[in-house]
Amino acid sequence: MPRVALVTYDPRPEPHKDADLPVLVAALREAGADAEAVCWDDAVDWAGYDLAVIRSTWDYSWRAAEFTAWAERCGKATRLANPAEVVRWNTDKRYLGELDRAGVPVVPTGYLAPGDPVVLPTDHEYVVKPTSGAGARYAARYTPERHEDAVRQLERMHAEGLTAMVQPYMRGVDAGGERALQFFGGRLLHASRKRAVLAPGTAFDADKVAHPGLEPWAPTPAEVVVAEQALAAVPGAPELLYARVDLVDGEDGLPRVMELELVEPNLFLFLHPGSVPRVVAAVLEAAGR
Repeated sequence: MPRVALVTYDPRPEPHKDADLPVLVAALREAGADAEAVCWDDAVDWAGYDLAVIRSTWDYSWRAAEFTAWAERCGKATRLANPAEVVRWNTDKRYLGELDRAGVPVVPTGYLAPGDPVVLPTDHEYVVKPTSGAGARYAARYTPERHEDAVRQLERMHAEGLTAMVQPYMRGVDAGGERALQFFGGRLLHASRKRAVLAPGTAFDADKVAHPGLEPWAPTPAEVVVAEQALAAVPGAPELLYARVDLVDGEDGLPRVMELELVEPNLFLFLHPGSVPRVVAAVLEAAGR
């Protein structure tokens, strides 16, 4: 009987936001695994598990250095999915620059680290967000006329030691939404679409709905090609148990990678209950290696 840890976080006092976690624990147990949800920062003997699957460590972006150090320790004690080297690479969204240099169509992205001269677009709407972030934390969109507001956001982020990303606002998201293509066990699992997250004028530090209007989506052949191209460009092309590729349309109407999520993507199994058996089978296969 394989022992499997589904790695999560402790959100107390709020209710846990990972609706898929109890579903996966129950499905794995029914399939014969000794499965349990375990918080990543608890005192745990990770060597006692055959496999640790990062599922919903949704506080990691506040504690990125601590989290990546944990991933290194856990990966030495047991099989970690995804591997620690993937976690370290993917927790810093400067990877978009690497994907771009590899020829993957991505959302154009500039970076402003603490101490860098602040140069912002003057001729188009743009988005400012941290290179380590999740759930639209510290993300906002600006017109050139709101330059001072954007500068204040950058000052706040830099004071906290955060590097900022600056991207053009992809207007295609207003019509076509953002599509999330989920891969599991090396194959396309399912896809979803959500509406635009960033409303004009919303403060960067305001609470935001991370997945507005979420619905199942049938990905186009072009979307699958771009997603697979992005996954093939991950350094060393490591074996990934799971991956999510977030896409939006560029000005040319073609899909571009907004984010490549290899750490703790929400699987949205509540939208795709038929995917549960495939996820369970892939986890059990990984645990048995």
